Amino acid sequence: MALSKKPVTGMKDIMPNEMQIRDYVMGVIKETYGKFGFTPMETPCMENIANLSNKQGGENEKLIFKVLKRGEKLNLETAQSEADLVDFGMRYDLTVPLVRYYSNHENELPSPFKALQMGNVWRADRPQRGRYRQFMQCDIDILGEASNLAEIELILATTTTLGKLGFKNFEIRINDRRILKAMASYSGFAEEDFDSVFITLDKMDKIGLEGVESELLESGYAKESVDKYLSLFKGMNDAADTLAFIEEKMTGILDEEVKKSFREIIESVNATKGDHFKLVFDPTLVRGMSYYTGTIFEIAMPEFGGSCGGGGRYDKMVGKFTGKDVPACGFSIGFERIILLLMESGFQIPNQSKKVAYLIEKGVEGQELCDVIAEAQEARKDGTQVLVARMNKNKKFQKEQLIAQGYEEFKEFYKEALKG
Repeated sequence: MALSKKPVTGMKDIMPNEMQIRDYVMGVIKETYGKFGFTPMETPCMENIANLSNKQGGENEKLIFKVLKRGEKLNLETAQSEADLVDFGMRYDLTVPLVRYYSNHENELPSPFKALQMGNVWRADRPQRGRYRQFMQCDIDILGEASNLAEIELILATTTTLGKLGFKNFEIRINDRRILKAMASYSGFAEEDFDSVFITLDKMDKIGLEGVESELLESGYAKESVDKYLSLFKGMNDAADTLAFIEEKMTGILDEEVKKSFREIIESVNATKGDHFKLVFDPTLVRGMSYYTGTIFEIAMPEFGGSCGGGGRYDKMVGKFTGKDVPACGFSIGFERIILLLMESGFQIPNQSKKVAYLIEKGVEGQELCDVIAEAQEARKDGTQVLVARMNKNKKFQKEQLIAQGYEEFKEFYKEALKG
């Protein structure tokens, strides 16, 4: 039986043209984030299964690729539970590994620590457009900064990077988990029901206000609480300033310092940003991860029709490892979706070096071949990208393929001409 040529479901081979764009985008990301003071770091692709299954990763914990124990540790005959079979898992995001890394190396790192991490993650998800089971994530995080300077820097660094990649007219949607909790408390929901209420609220863009109402009532929540909750969203839809409306409604429930800090983030970003994006307060934004404790944000791009990244503050997560809480906030770009949009738009890498193909007839060898290679070496010194290859029988098709790869000039070397 022949071996399978195709990659496993949900993963893909990357062709040269896409790989060049990926490399270029990674270069822009690293250069731009570097100018904001973010430091590259890296963590292993696998983590202890207990770290990945600590009820911090929301729905992603159901999508872990789990790794069997190895050698003598794996005993299928005596295994009675999953713990007897599994000890590692493939990381499903970069946040849990970062927090473990920080907890392990805190004394060796600056404070605050501004981390840049790029790497593949794995989720046993249902593949669809822009979503794979293996995909690249690109995260920036600030650990040790309790003030809203962290949120301001993360938003500006991310939007500056997207602007350099040519993206315009996108939105950064922003909310705060503390605002969400205040609204739920104001409406009369019990604190232990908040997460369930938020899961329903997160479907607002798909099922609308009436759908949220129906689902909350079907879940058994009191009609009085549901009506009061939904009246907040109806009021915000009619208000000229949605944030001012909610600030007034939450008087006495939401801490004044939270209101001040949240408004300061919005005003600071709006005062210094370019015109290629909008910062929008979105009271329906939830974000699925349960580890978020404060500000949350998401990138919305009209071309994609969905989220292309997001993040937020997770001040309690380091404490899960060390027993001591450390303020932390991060923002992740949806790298694969960004690449998809660039590919679909026919993106061309700017300021590429000149690409020349040296095509050599099969009979060219010995000193003549050395002379051609020496000429190519000289051209490369000037920054020209030179491909040296043997000439195919179907030279026309060979050139068409090279043109598709960006080669704009050809030099052909024939045995008789070189001898002459």
